[in-house]
Amino acid sequence: MSLAAKVLTALVAGLILGIAAAHAVPGSAGMLAGVLQPVGATWVAAIRMTIIPLVMAAILVAVGGAADTRTVAVLGIRGLALFIVLLLVAAAFSLTLALPVFARLSVAPEAAAALRNSALQAGAGAVEGARGLPSVAQWFVDLVPVNPVKAAADGALLPVIVFSVAFGAALTKVEAARRAAILTVMEGVRDASLWVMRAVIELAPIGVFALSFALAARMGAAAAGALATYVAVVSGVCVVYSVAVLYPMAVTAGGVALRDFARACLPAQAVAFSSRSSLAAFPAMLTAARERLGLAEPTTAFLMPVMITMFRIGAVIGQLVGAMFIARLYGVELGVAQYATLTLASVVTSFSVPGIPGGSIILMVPVMVAVGLPAEGVGVLLAVDTIPDMFRTAANVTADLSAATVLDRHGLMASGAR
Repeated sequence: MSLAAKVLTALVAGLILGIAAAHAVPGSAGMLAGVLQPVGATWVAAIRMTIIPLVMAAILVAVGGAADTRTVAVLGIRGLALFIVLLLVAAAFSLTLALPVFARLSVAPEAAAALRNSALQAGAGAVEGARGLPSVAQWFVDLVPVNPVKAAADGALLPVIVFSVAFGAALTKVEAARRAAILTVMEGVRDASLWVMRAVIELAPIGVFALSFALAARMGAAAAGALATYVAVVSGVCVVYSVAVLYPMAVTAGGVALRDFARACLPAQAVAFSSRSSLAAFPAMLTAARERLGLAEPTTAFLMPVMITMFRIGAVIGQLVGAMFIARLYGVELGVAQYATLTLASVVTSFSVPGIPGGSIILMVPVMVAVGLPAEGVGVLLAVDTIPDMFRTAANVTADLSAATVLDRHGLMASGAR
């Protein structure tokens, strides 16, 4: 059995057994989830352990060792353009699919009141968390790390990428012998990190089973009524967008067979689904890109680390659908101007979503206030965010691999690297 099949089997088994245990023996299921959760968390930590040295070394080698820096520039420019287009298309999908569903959603007054009351306390915490997030201007300032070592220690991947790109570009101006010495060391760090990463990925079925069982045992079956509708809409939009846009794009524009692309995505999707972390899925994505899809070094070493940090399709879908649900729950009528504001804001803020569970939901607070929605409504979304977050994260991974496949073919061909 292939690793992809093992990971998928572990994911399904964990979800089924976790839900069954939650219904059959709730107390014991909670205890077992408490035992398995650290196993999954340790596996995710082992993955994250390799991320910073791998990304930093890979980018330094890709940029500093590039015979033509134009390749990196072309990938970066075309990548940003493609990201924005895909994010806008995701926003259009969210509006098109969710609006008719929520228009027919009937929420009993007493149920709506109960949900709003339960959201007040959680929402207040979310509002305070949002107030602590940096402004757009501060976000741009923080991209340049004052102390790159501290940024790496804090796990701030985007500033590390900025430093690595700048350092790699500077290496191209250094005398050849000295540049070669540094690049040799970085190649060794990269290769060693890849070896550790592959060893950890081999344990993926164990880690994925532990995470998925713990999640299922604690959440039980999906919530009912209005909340179940919200969960189903977010999850459904993510699935439909992936099937209708991302897979066909990889096949038609990326030149890869549908079956090959689907198989390549499976391990990374399973990790993303169970861990709710795009970053945790990055090693599996990298393995898929290198070994299954045959993407070139500039794409895997430079473009994919940038994508995993900044490109979040799921955030746009989650924010728009969440805002529409809250508007329905609180009886707020949104017009064309409000929907346009929500769309633009969700696309812009998706580039700066913090890497924490529910990060995209928390970042909605100022956007919701701007269109007249109550900020405390995020408490409702956070309360049931586990399942939607799993689908949003899987959509992020699928979008990254699909975009990388397309850019590897067309971006590198345009630069003459292929």
